[in-house]
Amino acid sequence: MTPTSYSRSAALTRAAHLALLLGLSCLTPMVGAQTPKAAPPKPALTVTVGSPSVQTLPMQIKANGNIAAWQEASVGTEIGGLRLTEVRVNVGDVVKAGQVLAVFHAAPVQADMAQAQANLSQAQAAANEARANAERARGLQPTGVISAQQYVQYITAEESAVARVAAAKASVDSQQLRLQQTQVLAPDSGIIAARSASVGAVLTPGTELFRLIRQGRLEWRAEVIASELGAIKPGMAVSLMAASGANLSGRVRMIGPTVDPQTRQALVYVDLQTPSAGQAPALAGMYASGSIQSGSSRAITVPAPAVVSRDGFNYVMQVKADNRVSVIKVQTGRRVGDQIEITQGLPDGVKLVTQGAGFLNEGDAVRIAP
Repeated sequence: MTPTSYSRSAALTRAAHLALLLGLSCLTPMVGAQTPKAAPPKPALTVTVGSPSVQTLPMQIKANGNIAAWQEASVGTEIGGLRLTEVRVNVGDVVKAGQVLAVFHAAPVQADMAQAQANLSQAQAAANEARANAERARGLQPTGVISAQQYVQYITAEESAVARVAAAKASVDSQQLRLQQTQVLAPDSGIIAARSASVGAVLTPGTELFRLIRQGRLEWRAEVIASELGAIKPGMAVSLMAASGANLSGRVRMIGPTVDPQTRQALVYVDLQTPSAGQAPALAGMYASGSIQSGSSRAITVPAPAVVSRDGFNYVMQVKADNRVSVIKVQTGRRVGDQIEITQGLPDGVKLVTQGAGFLNEGDAVRIAP
């Protein structure tokens, strides 16, 4: 091999070694490198979290029932054979005790009254004469001027005349009473609930003309199952809502003495307060649902937005340490304001989603709002 060929071969060998070294230096960092970490999950929603609280909540007995008049008064005619000439009230009118509701034609009674008064005057004149004769007889009887028979006749005539005066007075009183009955008066203050009186009708005694809600008082007749009656006492506060939308309050007056053998329910009578001005009215016959406040007890509560209803069940969303959501099935109880009682299924020391729970599912990642 010539020197020139040898030097060329050595140069190629050094170049090959240099390329190999450069290649190894490039591969060395790749051999020691680690697999890159997975990116954290993207939060599905920004939520507010909170913890359950312990509160004292009122114990309520739910019930339904009808609103009815506390008492109704039937107003009828006490006199017969007279024509009704005037009706002064209509359904819904507020009346006071003693107010004139209707008037009958009084001329026939006034004529009978005049006749009775004339008979009384005549009887009184006859009685005065008989009394004077009897006084003279008493003065003459000791002298023997009149016989014993005549004396008895004068005394008897006086007594008969006094009796006729009493009978005439009774007749006058009777006609006076009939004259008063030509005006139909309200037996109590209240509201006219029904009217059957018609002008021109000739009625018999006892015919109903009006029906009156006494004092305008209404009551709620709540239907309560027998097992809950022991917790109800007179005087307990009651709140209810009528079908008209009126929010009413009242107090238990009494508990019905019997239980219906078919429904196993008893009536609880609740005196209602008059709705405040501007509220929808409550009327007798309306249906209403409400609750009787029977006391209070401690309860675990969560804000109402924390409870999600799905497929007929209730759930809450627990936020775990990794900010992922776990769905927990719970049982709910009372609701007061914006708080709902949790009676079963809630672990201790959990953090719950209080705003935005309805948009989350199992395993969703969330961002917690400050």
